[in-house]
Amino acid sequence: MKLTLSWVIAGVLVPCVVLAQEKSESLQSAANDPTASIMSFQLQGFHSFDLHNSSEDSSLLQFRAAIPFTLGQTNHIARLTLPYVTDSPTGQAGLSDTTLFDLMTFDRRWGRFGVGAVALLPTGSDGLSADKWALGPAVGFAKQENWGLWGAFNQNLITVAGDDNRPDVNLSTLQPVFNYTLGNGWSVGTSEMVFVYDWDAGDFSSVPLGLKVSKLNRSRGLPWQWSFSYEHNFDDDAIVAADTVSFTLKLLVPKSR
Repeated sequence: MKLTLSWVIAGVLVPCVVLAQEKSESLQSAANDPTASIMSFQLQGFHSFDLHNSSEDSSLLQFRAAIPFTLGQTNHIARLTLPYVTDSPTGQAGLSDTTLFDLMTFDRRWGRFGVGAVALLPTGSDGLSADKWALGPAVGFAKQENWGLWGAFNQNLITVAGDDNRPDVNLSTLQPVFNYTLGNGWSVGTSEMVFVYDWDAGDFSSVPLGLKVSKLNRSRGLPWQWSFSYEHNFDDDAIVAADTVSFTLKLLVPKSR
């Protein structure tokens, strides 16, 4: 079983408009930045209509929450990802394994970086879980530009406990982050695009390339972002997703001022 992890707007009037636009663009970048210190809750739906080495398809519904907090003099981001398999090549459906990370972030003039830890919790149903506990380091970097955002995020999982009869989970992931602001809340950038390297197999289990289109809106005073993406996975060594489309709805909860 190959596991990916994964299954962040003439005097008074003109300055006010410019400030609103800058705040909107900053919020838009934060919505696509995994190191941003902003609370968010999102629901993602993934459908792989084409699988390598299989005539079946698969679907996944995923909830993710990011909660910023402070500990002493340091800023942190805790993120919980809870996936639910709605359809799989084996016909099984149910809860899959949970991932949880805590990232300590540091803002600098040249960008923001974060260091922390990520954990895999074997919460999945029978046949949909790795049945392993895994833990490892996580690092990330992001920089906001006038045109948008760029950066990268890395997570590493090493098995620490679990069912001895199941394969270990020893993985490294790399997620490039690129988002270009188009204006009026629109942006375009990379999809989830999580590259996964399996240390036990000595090979990549996910080599994706994808595009995402997003729109930031406001409803009842709160910013919402919806995104649509398409992604192709070039790795075809196992029964894995080849072509995937996804839809994401994200609620952002900025700090009160």
